[in-house]
Amino acid sequence: MPSNKVLEEKKAIVADLVDKLGKAQSGVLVKYQGITVEDDTKLRAELRKAGVDYAVIKNSLIGKACDEVGYGALKEHLHGMNAIAIGMEDAVAPAKILKEYAEKVETFEIKAGFVDGEILDAKGVDTLASIPSREVLVGKILGSIQGPLYSLAYALQAIIDKEGESTPAAE
Repeated sequence: MPSNKVLEEKKAIVADLVDKLGKAQSGVLVKYQGITVEDDTKLRAELRKAGVDYAVIKNSLIGKACDEVGYGALKEHLHGMNAIAIGMEDAVAPAKILKEYAEKVETFEIKAGFVDGEILDAKGVDTLASIPSREVLVGKILGSIQGPLYSLAYALQAIIDKEGESTPAAE
C-alpha cells in the first residue's frame, strides 16, 4: 500500500493534468519508445518553444485525468510507454511537431489526441497536423482581404490619372 505522501503526489499530478486538459485547445498521446536522449531533448525544446506542455506520465494517472475531463475514450490507447503533449495556444502545434518526429523515429508513434473537446484517432491527428499554422492562416486571410482593396485603389488611381489627362492644363 502506497504511503499518504505518494498518494498525495499522485493526486496533485492528476489535478494538474485535469487543469491543463480542461484549458487545452488540443492534445496528442504518443507511444514514447525508441527515441534517443538527443532526439528527446530536441523534441522537448521544439515543443516548449511552440507553447506545448509535454510530459511522460503514468498511464493510470492519465486515465484518471481523462475520466475527469470527459476524454475517457483516450483510455483505450493507454498501454505501453506513453507521453502526452498539450497545446494551450496553438491547436495544431502538438500534432505538427510530433508528426515530424514520428516520421523520423520508427518506434515513436502517434496514438490518439483531442481538439476542441473531440477525440481523434491517429489518422485524425495526422489530418490536424496537415493544417497550416495559425500565422499562415491569418496571413492568407489578410492577403485575400488586401487583394480586392489594392485592385480598387489601382482602378481609382487609373480613373484619376485618365481624368487628369483629359482636362486642359491651366496656363
